[in-house]
Amino acid sequence: MKLNQVLSGLLLTALLISGCKTSKEAAAPQKEVLFTVNDKPYYTDEFKRVYKKNLDLVKDDSQKDLDNYLNLFIGYKLKVNKANKLGLQNNKKYQGELKSYRTQLSKNYLTDSKVTAELIEEAYNRSLKEVKASHILFMADENASPADTLKAYNKAADVVKKAAAGEDFGKLAQQYSEDPSAKENQGDLGYFTVFRMVYPFETAAYNTPKGQVSKPVRTRFGYHVIKVTDVRDNRGDVTVAHIMIMKPQQPDAAASAKAKTKIEDIYKKLKQGEDFAALAKQFSEDKSSSGNGGQLAKFSSGELTSVEFEDQAFGLQKAGDISMPFETQFGWHIVRLVSKEPLKPYADVKPDFENRVKRDERSRLIEQSLTSTLKKKYSVEKDKKVYQEAVLAINDSIYAQGWKAPKKGNYTKTLLTINKDKKLTAQDYLNYVDAQQRTGVTAKPVAKAADVFYDRFVDEQLNVYYNDNLEKEFPEFSMVMEEYRDGLLLFDLMEKEIWEKAKNDTIGLQKFYEANKANYQWKNRVDAEVYSSTNEKDIKTAREQLLKGKDAAAIKTALNTKDKVNVMEKTGVYDQDSDALPKQAVWKTGVSDIIKEGNYYYVVKTNKVLPAGPKTLDEAKGRVVNDYQQYLESTWVDELKKEFTVKVNQDTFAKVKTELKK
Repeated sequence: MKLNQVLSGLLLTALLISGCKTSKEAAAPQKEVLFTVNDKPYYTDEFKRVYKKNLDLVKDDSQKDLDNYLNLFIGYKLKVNKANKLGLQNNKKYQGELKSYRTQLSKNYLTDSKVTAELIEEAYNRSLKEVKASHILFMADENASPADTLKAYNKAADVVKKAAAGEDFGKLAQQYSEDPSAKENQGDLGYFTVFRMVYPFETAAYNTPKGQVSKPVRTRFGYHVIKVTDVRDNRGDVTVAHIMIMKPQQPDAAASAKAKTKIEDIYKKLKQGEDFAALAKQFSEDKSSSGNGGQLAKFSSGELTSVEFEDQAFGLQKAGDISMPFETQFGWHIVRLVSKEPLKPYADVKPDFENRVKRDERSRLIEQSLTSTLKKKYSVEKDKKVYQEAVLAINDSIYAQGWKAPKKGNYTKTLLTINKDKKLTAQDYLNYVDAQQRTGVTAKPVAKAADVFYDRFVDEQLNVYYNDNLEKEFPEFSMVMEEYRDGLLLFDLMEKEIWEKAKNDTIGLQKFYEANKANYQWKNRVDAEVYSSTNEKDIKTAREQLLKGKDAAAIKTALNTKDKVNVMEKTGVYDQDSDALPKQAVWKTGVSDIIKEGNYYYVVKTNKVLPAGPKTLDEAKGRVVNDYQQYLESTWVDELKKEFTVKVNQDTFAKVKTELKK
C-alpha cells in the first residue's frame, strides 16, 4: 500500500497548492479545544478545515456524517499519538522523506509570477513548432575547472569554423562529438518541441535559423554545436489503436518469421473487412491495450520511444485509416487512426505549461527574480571588519579548487545578519567558499573573487532564510506540512503494526483464510481451443477437422492460403464468462456446435472443464493478505482507545455541528 492511499483513505490528503498563498497577516480562525488525547488538545479549526476540504472527495455518505467523521478523525489522531509514542518520528528515513516533501512543497512559493508568466508564454510560442536538429557535444559538467571548460569551448568553436567552411556536419559529429550515439546517428536528434531538451539547448535550437549552425551553447552537459535541419508546424496530438505481435526476446529466426506471418495474416483479415477492435481483442499481444480494442492514450511527437511508430501514426490522414504492417524495436504493428487533435489554445495548456516551467531549468530564472525581491524584503547587515579578516584567509589556490577553509582562528564573529534574527559567522562564509570554489571563479585578485563568493553567499542565505520561515509567512503552508507529517508517521506505523504483521503472521493468516474461505473462489473455467472466422463454411470445415482429431496447425494449413486468412485460432484457460470466449449455455469437453456472435462464427474444442471451487491459500494469498490487513486495522482503533485517554468536549462539538450544517 502506498502513502497516498493511506492519506486519502483517512480523508487527510495534503492540499494542492496552485499559487494560492495566505499571508501571515491573515486573521487566524477562532478555535476551541474539541477533544484531547492524553490531555493533548486538538482544536475545532483543524477539524472544520479538514472536514470541509474533503467533503466533496468522500463517496461514502456515512463519512459525511459528523459523528462518524469525528470518530474517524479521533482514530487518525490516536494512530499519530501511537507513532510518536513508539518514537517513529526519530526514524532517519521518516525525517528524510519529510524533508524531501517540504522541499517539493516549498517550490510552490519560490516563484516570481511575472517572470513565470513570461516563460510560460515563451514556451507556448515555441510549442507551435517542431525543430529537427543535430548536435556535436564536448563534455564539461557544471563543476568543471575553468581550464577544462575553456578547453571544451575551444573544441566547440573549432567545429563551428569547420561547419561554416562547408564540412559535412554529420561527419563532424561522428569524428568529434563526445555523445556516444553520434557514431551511429551522426548527432541527429530527430524532431523535438518545447520541454524535450534542457532549456539552454532548446533556446539555441529555436533561435538558430533552418539550415544554419549555432555558436557554442553551454548546458550542464558541456558545450554543444547545433545544426537546425528543419522546422515544421507542431503535429498536435494523435490517438490511435494498434495490433501488436511481439518479437521473441532472444534471437530466433523461426519465431521472428512466425510473428511476421501472423501480423500479415491479421492485415489480410482487415483488408477482408473484419473489425479492427475485434481482431485486437483476439490477437494483439499488447495486453495493456488489447482489451480496449487496441486503443492507446493520445500522444504527441517525441513522446514515444519509437520514431517509426509515431511517423506511421501521424502519417494516417482520416479517422479509420489503417497502416500496413510495420516493424519497430518492440515487434510488428498495424495502426488505425482514431483521431487527430490540433494544438490547444494557450488558455487550455497554461496550467500544464506552468508546472513544466517550474520543473525544468527555467526555474533558475524564476529563483533569480525571487532573490531580487528578497533583497528588498529583508534587511541585510554586513560587518565589514569581520569580512576583511575572513578574506585574508583566502588565497590563490581557489583558482585551482585546492583551497581549504581554515579550521583554526577566530572566525566565530558574526559576519552577516538577515532580518535582525539570522546570524552567520565568518566561518560559515569561509566554509561556503570552500564548498563552492568548484563552481569556478575567474575574478582577480583574490579579494575580488572573495566578493563574488560573498554575493553568492548572501543570495543563498536570503533564500534559505525565506524558505526556513515559510510556516510563519504562510499559514496554509504550515497546515499542509502538519498534515503530511502526521500522514507520513501513520504510514510508518501501519507498516510496522498492520502490514508487516499481516504478511508474517502465518498462523493468523491461515485462521483468517479458513474463516472466510467462501470469499476466495474460482469461477467455472475451461481449457479450450477457440477457432473463429467470418465465413460459416470455413468454420464448418474447421469443426469437421477437429472431430477427426486434427490439431490447430493442420487446420490452419488446410484452410488458410498465402493471400487469405480464413480461420484464426487461440488456446488457453479462460473463465467461462470471459469475453475471449463465445457464449455457451453449457460447457463440456469435446467439440462444440458452431456458434455465431456478431459477424463471427466460432467453434470451440474444450479439452477440460475446470469447475468452480475454493482457491487454496497460496492461490488467493494476495487478496487474503489485503483482507487480513483491513481486518486487523478495523480492530486496531478499539485497542488504541484503551491505550490512550480520549475526552471529547460535547458542547463544543455541538456548536461545530451547527456551524457546519448551515
